[in-house]
Amino acid sequence: MRNILASALLLAAALSSTTANALDSSGTPVVVTPLASKTTTASGQPITLPQKNVEVQVSAYQIAPGATLPVHKHPFPRYAYVEAGTLKVTNVETGNSNTYKTGDFIVEMIGQWHQATNIGTDAVKLLVIDQVEQGAKNTILKQ
Repeated sequence: MRNILASALLLAAALSSTTANALDSSGTPVVVTPLASKTTTASGQPITLPQKNVEVQVSAYQIAPGATLPVHKHPFPRYAYVEAGTLKVTNVETGNSNTYKTGDFIVEMIGQWHQATNIGTDAVKLLVIDQVEQGAKNTILKQ
């Protein structure tokens, strides 16, 4: 009974803290730090998933200092974690911009033309995750 009570108290403490400590199979603590929780894109759209066979694609991007990506849009959800650098993303339809730095999480706008520029002195490194319909591409360049 004491083991059950102790386990329940440990579980409650772990769930109630912002940074949760878990144990791996060897009993060594594993620290889990939540980085982001979002329900909307950078431009305020609700996040919705593809309705057909979802495929998750993961890519690493490296953008040189001063480089600007071409104007493009994404038909499906795209998420990015900024591992290094400073990136300015501009919605070319509205003129609104957001600046992201190391440690930031980006939920990119869906179906809106935008472009990104490395405005820092170091390379921008991104871990990018796309959720697309199986076999689809998630970047459309503006002609």
